Amino acid sequence: MSILDIRVLGDPVLRRPTTPVTEVTDELRRLIANMYETMYAAEGIGLAAPQVGRSDRLAVVDVEGAKYVLINPRIVSTQGPGKEIAEEGCLSIPDIYGDVERPATVTIRATDENGNEYEATGSELLGRCFQHEIDHLDGKLFIDYLSPLKRKAALSKWEKAKGEYPGSIRKVRSEVKGEHHHETEM
Repeated sequence: MSILDIRVLGDPVLRRPTTPVTEVTDELRRLIANMYETMYAAEGIGLAAPQVGRSDRLAVVDVEGAKYVLINPRIVSTQGPGKEIAEEGCLSIPDIYGDVERPATVTIRATDENGNEYEATGSELLGRCFQHEIDHLDGKLFIDYLSPLKRKAALSKWEKAKGEYPGSIRKVRSEVKGEHHHETEM
């Protein structure tokens, strides 16, 4: 397995909608394993293919031991009395956080690494992570949900930090722990 470079805000791949996966292959399974390794090394809880420079409609999630491979995922329903506001971060926008309003509970339909379609329901952090990763697959970022003022403040902070990532690449090494860690980084 390999740790992949993470693309950061400014790389156009993060704003492009992904292409559906047509076949689950050994190459795709290797990508999934590498994405998990990269996500764990970066101390995240979710990682979408565009974040590692790929256009596949694919993401991986591990929230408190609940691991999911999301191939061609889509939200099939939202439940609950309304929406919840909670802080989010992103491995592709290190050290930038913002309060995002999302449905409290979502049910997704996706395919796993063995080619089996499944449904899963997530609430709280898991539901939020599902929505955040599916947004990545549609070219959306959590900062898109912020108010104009908060978005401007976040982008201003990012403007000062982005020089640490030449070529819009975040190098992740497994021996370096926690530099950008926050429990809501997805």
